[in-house]
Order: sequence, then structure tokens, then C-alpha cells
Amino acid sequence: VQLQASGGGLVQPGGSLRLSCAASGFSLDNYALGWFRQAPGKEREGVSCITGGDDKTYYADSTKGRFTIFRDTTKNTVYLQMNSLEPEDTAVYYCAGPGCGLSRQDYDYWGQGTQVTVSS
Repeated sequence: VQLQASGGGLVQPGGSLRLSCAASGFSLDNYALGWFRQAPGKEREGVSCITGGDDKTYYADSTKGRFTIFRDTTKNTVYLQMNSLEPEDTAVYYCAGPGCGLSRQDYDYWGQGTQVTVSS
């Protein structure tokens, strides 16, 4: 199982980014997957997740209304659309699976991180 996160970058406060999590060697259809982030000196925290099959979505309180997780089966990719970004969103972002929860212990496989920096 290989997951690859991409799409990070530098963005100004209030801006948007879309992160991608692509799978190698298996299908993300019906695959529960989560996004996490880790800021310098802080614990890795759950951001959002999507269940397999019925695509129910869950968000951390800090990201509700600003972030959207969704799946594109034609591209075998799960995305995290991030809007209204704040400096506090600066972190390395990771995707992980299989599972849907906001705890690291819910997941077995992790992609490499992608850096998101929100700064003017």
C-alpha cells in the first residue's frame, strides 16, 4: 500500500490550496482515508476523513466550514480542498488509511507529507 500526498505550497492568509492523496497499486474506491497535519513542535492531529462506501465525511472543529474532503474515483485520488487558510493551518499534511477517525491509531499506512505554509 502506497499513498502519496501532494499539492502543498505557500499561500497567503485567506487563500486556498487543494491537496491530493493518490494511491499506488490499489483502488481508492470504497477506501476510508484521512488527512492529518503536524506543525513544528506539535503533535500530529486529525484534520478530516472520509469513510469507504458511503463517503461520509468528518472534520476537526478547527477546519469545519473551511476544508472539504472528497473522492474522485476516475483519478483514484482523495482531495482536501482548503479554503480561507490561516497562518495556524501551516503544517506538514499527511494522508493515511485505511480508516476514518481523527486519531493516529486509526490508521496503518501513511503517505509522505506535503508542506503547507500560510503566510503573507
